[in-house]
Amino acid sequence: MKKKLLLIATGGTIASKSSGKGLSPSISPEELLNQLPEIPEECEIDTYSLLNIDSTNIQPEHWLLIAGTVEKNYPFYDGFVITHGTDTMAYTAAALSYLIQDPDKLVILTGSQKPIIDAVTDAWKNLLDSFLFACHENVYGVYVVFSGQAILGTHAKKIKSKSFEAFNSINYPAAAFINGRHVIQYTPSQSPAEKVRFYHKLNPRVFVLKLIPGVNPDILDYIALHYDAVLIESYGVGGLPFASPRNFIDKLEYLKEQGCIVVVATQAMYEGSDMSVYEVGVRALQEYDVLQTYDMTVEAAVTKLMWILAEEEGGVRIKEIFYTPINNDIHTFF
Repeated sequence: MKKKLLLIATGGTIASKSSGKGLSPSISPEELLNQLPEIPEECEIDTYSLLNIDSTNIQPEHWLLIAGTVEKNYPFYDGFVITHGTDTMAYTAAALSYLIQDPDKLVILTGSQKPIIDAVTDAWKNLLDSFLFACHENVYGVYVVFSGQAILGTHAKKIKSKSFEAFNSINYPAAAFINGRHVIQYTPSQSPAEKVRFYHKLNPRVFVLKLIPGVNPDILDYIALHYDAVLIESYGVGGLPFASPRNFIDKLEYLKEQGCIVVVATQAMYEGSDMSVYEVGVRALQEYDVLQTYDMTVEAAVTKLMWILAEEEGGVRIKEIFYTPINNDIHTFF
């Protein structure tokens, strides 16, 4: 029996044509399908044009719009393929992982590094791979399908700016590989524990601060007044400078007084944080109870914070929920 899929178009390079000011999305989802040499016989595909924007312009409001479109059409389709620009695709995949929890269907994001109308393009493969993966049995959840890999939405990251092998799975194995017409599932997909849940709110007042030697900790005064959470990308396994004259740990008390949640991540792409190793981490943990990302990507941590802050406005359970795995996003024991 054929799977009924909905192709939701949001723009991106895959749908772009050259204009006087550079590439700009303008190709409809129907045109995307017409460019393909074939459609997998396992599926029947409808199209929906939701957005037609460069993914640099994607905002949290768009994530809610995409999730709402999936929710509205959820009873009528067996799976969803969303075409999207590559630049913010990892953020969107992570956000959808929190806005659409325990789905019993696949929600797939894909795109390309070259427009589908180019003579040499990765768009054909990525679209066809996405349709094939969407027809695969006993797989559920939000994924990025790109360059022959299916990557869990909470662990996808763009690692190359131009090459076709643009995405990788960070701190978690790729879920599957697609080779020709074969889907080789690498990690098992857990059956949903509950009925699918859709969420409708995000709080975008999350700031990401990347530490560099010389940065003035007074920046945290501004952040505390204008944001509800700050994710600090620190060095190595994670920690905050406390040596004079740039003492970040002394600023944590003020952040706490203002109700600003502090999360520490690592600038290292792989292997995650462990703030129990060095004094620069232990002091922040013990004295101010900051959170750390462990093996989460920054994209997942940021969007999870946006979701938690919208759902838990009182802030009582923020730590508990942040450390609760959702779509295999975090492992605090590795």
